[in-house]
Amino acid sequence: MGKELSEMSLKELWELFPIFLVAPSDKWNRYYVEIEILLRSTLSACPVERISHIGSTAISGIWAKDIVDVLVEVSQNSDIETTAKVVEKNGFIRMSVEAGRISFNRGYTKQGFADKVFHIHLRYVGDNDELYFRDYLNEFPQIAREYEIMKLRLWKQFEHDRDAYTNAKTEFIRKWTSEAKKAYAGRY
Repeated sequence: MGKELSEMSLKELWELFPIFLVAPSDKWNRYYVEIEILLRSTLSACPVERISHIGSTAISGIWAKDIVDVLVEVSQNSDIETTAKVVEKNGFIRMSVEAGRISFNRGYTKQGFADKVFHIHLRYVGDNDELYFRDYLNEFPQIAREYEIMKLRLWKQFEHDRDAYTNAKTEFIRKWTSEAKKAYAGRY
């Protein structure tokens, strides 16, 4: 029968769910629309301000993990935990919690990834640097291509270490997010 995901060590989880990148796919936008419709319905009584497609699957034409990332922003004066409980009650697994940020996933099974995999990032409105990064890379495909090249290089180096993979991208992301926030000041 095997261990439940919650019983697995980080090393076991990284083995079961390695970093893997795939060529760009139109299905990512379709999957985003599906999950956005589900989230809007599920969270209709919650103080949701905005739902957005983020992450590499929201950047045109680049290789990405076959996981659709979604940012759900709730109003500043709300209790984020109340919204989080609604998300959990509707089939999402809580992955992490930090001040004002709760992450969930759907599509992780004891056998590995399902056909559709989602990461939901629940935050207060305005905690949305990913929107600036996404927009900037979509406007400047040469920077998106640099990002893709870096990700392809890091993929095999950190295939079974998500934290190291993420950390290795941080400087690049911070640099271009900062540029994007200057260029798009006040957009979000």
